[in-house]
Amino acid sequence: MAASGQLDVMLYGLGAIGSFYAFILQRAKHVRLTVVARSNYDVVKNNGFTITSENHGHHTVVPYKVVKTPAEAESTFDYVVCTHKAINQASVPEQLAPVVDPKKTTLVIIQNGVGNEEPFRQAFPDASILSCVTWVGARQAELGVIVHTKSEDMQVGLFPNRSVEEALERERLNTFASLLTQGRTIFQIVDNIQVQRWEKVVWNAAWNSLTTLTMLDTHSWLASSPGATPLTRKLMHEVINVAQKCDVPLEHSLVDHMIDKILGMPTIGSSMQVDAKNERPMEVEIILGYPVRKGKELGLDIPILETVYTILTGLNRKFIG
Repeated sequence: MAASGQLDVMLYGLGAIGSFYAFILQRAKHVRLTVVARSNYDVVKNNGFTITSENHGHHTVVPYKVVKTPAEAESTFDYVVCTHKAINQASVPEQLAPVVDPKKTTLVIIQNGVGNEEPFRQAFPDASILSCVTWVGARQAELGVIVHTKSEDMQVGLFPNRSVEEALERERLNTFASLLTQGRTIFQIVDNIQVQRWEKVVWNAAWNSLTTLTMLDTHSWLASSPGATPLTRKLMHEVINVAQKCDVPLEHSLVDHMIDKILGMPTIGSSMQVDAKNERPMEVEIILGYPVRKGKELGLDIPILETVYTILTGLNRKFIG
């Protein structure tokens, strides 16, 4: 942080979720926001982007700087916020290296999946990492035009680094939390963010995968045959078994909660299903691949999880190119 209190923040990945959090962070006093954009670069560079939110109203956001790659920023940052789709996570740290100063930069990961933090810890062993799980309903209706529903929540926690003083890590967490507070979004700081990460993976491994493979919405899938709900439950239980073996304290009662929750919601597809329909790469590895690999390492029997992962991997090959 500069002596003036100014915070330089880079947001990497300006899709719907990234744009929502760019809007939130831009509201915070003393934040100077640089965004890395790809498909919407020209629109945002020339005019900023708009967001219409059921919670926050209509706004135009004009970042301090818009770049196509991190290196174009030609500086390092206090916070680098990663909101890109986790398609090839291992390749991202190299792209971010020019903007990361391990002595001051805190990496913030706002993504689906588990194991997201590991490539960043390997590349930047002396940096602090904040890991976030978000439940935000947003879409990019057209380039630079974001529509946000009422769905808005996030859990934030440290991915602890023993080489960094605990008090300093806590200060970095609290400073980022203050930015979210100033941005007037909903969030909670949690002690063990891996609980929330794995809980969401239980959700995504079931609903993203099964709606994509069947091209049905959640309710239609569950009503499609007598075996649909039992298979969904078994898949969720397998993911929970992996989490428990990874020392993440999930309870199997979570399955009942998630089935009840989905049945109490309007029918939905999934972001993975939308990607498949549009022949875009899907977040298969970070949602399914990591739990499958961990399950195998730990000697667990996870036949449904392995089968779903294998089929989606094949489907994804068409989109990755």
